[in-house]
Amino acid sequence: MKKKLAITVDAGLLTRAKRYARTRGISLSSCIEQSLTEEDALSFASRWRGRFNAACGDDPRYDALVWKHL
Repeated sequence: MKKKLAITVDAGLLTRAKRYARTRGISLSSCIEQSLTEEDALSFASRWRGRFNAACGDDPRYDALVWKHL
């Protein structure tokens, strides 16, 4: 069952969101539904993959962790 929802967003974001949905040939509501459904379907690892930089040996915290755990 579908329900109506009123939200408040920045005017610039609304313009971009409408343009994004229009270029894909779907409604803004469908765009939001698809986005949330896809996000829920992703695993924890895939949601976070690529968001962190690898530690480097120049960081003293890295050296301390290596010494402690390896």
